[in-house]
Amino acid sequence: MPTKELSNYDRIYAAVKKIPRGKVATYGQVALLAGLGRHARQVGYALHALPDGQKIPWHRVINAKGEISARSSGDHDELQRVLLEKEGVVFGLHGRVSLEKYRWRQEHIAP
Repeated sequence: MPTKELSNYDRIYAAVKKIPRGKVATYGQVALLAGLGRHARQVGYALHALPDGQKIPWHRVINAKGEISARSSGDHDELQRVLLEKEGVVFGLHGRVSLEKYRWRQEHIAP
């Protein structure tokens, strides 16, 4: 019986699920891990489309500057910061996370 191929969003969600507690990954890093090359924006779209109640640690994905990307609606920015701080991630004076210290390092995943 042939296996169903995962959608791009499913591959993104599988990659994000692998980010350990207390670590972060960039949008571009998640895209690469999901096999989507340099399509970091697609990661953002997928996380924005994430249905409520999913057990996917979306808050562990930040931008390449080590910052939380601003969203147009809601208070997700503050929630994301609170969730990361609860996991021990420390923000510097300019609201940035040290990617050298907190970036998750893994070469590839098998979704």
